[in-house]
Amino acid sequence: MAYSRERKRARRGLVVALVVLVWLLITAALILLVDGRTVRFYIYGEDDMTVEYGSAFQDPGVYAVTVGNLFGESEKHLPVQSLGTVDTRRLGVYILRYTARYAFEDHSIERRVSVVDTTPPVIELKHIAGYEPSWMTGYAEEGYVAYDAVDGDLTGKVRRVKLDDRVQYTVTDTNGNTTVVERELPNISYQPPKITVLGDRDLVMQATLWYEDPGALVTDGLGNDLSDYLQVEGSVTPWFAGDYTITYSVTSELGETIRDERHVTVVPVPGPETVTPAEKTIYLTFDDGPGPYTGRLLDVLDRYGAKATFFVTAQDPRYFDEIGRAFRAGHAIGVHTGSHDYNQIYASELAFFEDFYNMEEIIRQQTGEYTRLFRFPGGSSNTVSNFNPGIMSRLTRAMTDLGYRYFDWNVYSGDAGDTTKATQVAKNIKDGCAQQKVSVVLQHDIKSFSVDAVESVLIWGRENGYSFKALQLDSPGMHHGVNN
Repeated sequence: MAYSRERKRARRGLVVALVVLVWLLITAALILLVDGRTVRFYIYGEDDMTVEYGSAFQDPGVYAVTVGNLFGESEKHLPVQSLGTVDTRRLGVYILRYTARYAFEDHSIERRVSVVDTTPPVIELKHIAGYEPSWMTGYAEEGYVAYDAVDGDLTGKVRRVKLDDRVQYTVTDTNGNTTVVERELPNISYQPPKITVLGDRDLVMQATLWYEDPGALVTDGLGNDLSDYLQVEGSVTPWFAGDYTITYSVTSELGETIRDERHVTVVPVPGPETVTPAEKTIYLTFDDGPGPYTGRLLDVLDRYGAKATFFVTAQDPRYFDEIGRAFRAGHAIGVHTGSHDYNQIYASELAFFEDFYNMEEIIRQQTGEYTRLFRFPGGSSNTVSNFNPGIMSRLTRAMTDLGYRYFDWNVYSGDAGDTTKATQVAKNIKDGCAQQKVSVVLQHDIKSFSVDAVESVLIWGRENGYSFKALQLDSPGMHHGVNN
């Protein structure tokens, strides 16, 4: 019986305990429902933070507590978990999330962190020790560098503006930050350099093939050589008589210019006035030799005591000795051409001169002296040079100014294509000379039949009172009209 009562008492106690527990739970649920308890976050700093690029970032942090309608805010801090990082070496927006767990539920809050670039670039001006601006350069930039924390080297982006008394440098980075710095220019009175014309400032010279200008020197007030900055304008055509101006100038980087000049006057090489010989004078002239028949021609001339003129070429070096023989016998030697290549000779004035003086040198080697007599290939009236318009007009003037005397002819033997018979050549010469007071006869000593005609002409001339002479500088040129 006693055991049974104890069991009943224990069951009653258990029931009571359960009732109390249920009542407590219901009471707690009612309290929570009415209290409305939740989590409240307290964030240190700003919800939206701005951080400068490259700076150190320290999360200010947060703390969380519970708060309700009946019992207010708890003093106990809840554990808070932080998620997210901020990289201040990269521009952008970063989100930091803070989470606290209460009543089996996660509660969160966020912080927005913006990494920005508001720092302008840096411009550093360089300075050269002892540097002084000059008239030549004005102010020469001493140099500068520009850099930015985000963009790096911005030196190439710098805009440089020269103002009256200063230089302004401006650079903007990719985020719109701009830096402006200025450099004050030194207040210096710039002394211009001096141009010294070398040689004669007013030069008079005879026509020649070559002119080398003596030039000029440029020095600054300290004696420094600035000749590398010298500009030379104008030229001298030394084979044409006339007045020429050579201008020397130096221009500074600021656009200021100083000048000096040389005046060159080219005058013709003087020559004798033409002397008209006695009537019945015949000048036999032979082109294109020496050749295989030149020696025979010289024999005939010697036999009759006649003098002639040989306008020689370099076409057959085997007979160059005949040039010296003719000269020693008292005949005149003149230049005809070295190559006898019209396209080469008349390509330009310089091409003509090169050919001419090559032949001059051969004549000097054979005779011991240069000649001033010549005949243009094809004559001064030739049209084979028409591929170079005006070349004959320029050459006749140039060669005359250079002191040479060119000779055409007024009697043509016909040996250059009209006939191949000695008798006809002789007749052409006799008929032609009979019509002239003074005759310059054109023949070619490389034509055997033309050489064969000479003796007949000499006999006829002697019988009719003619004299046969060699051309000289004062002999009549019998110039043709220039056709080019």
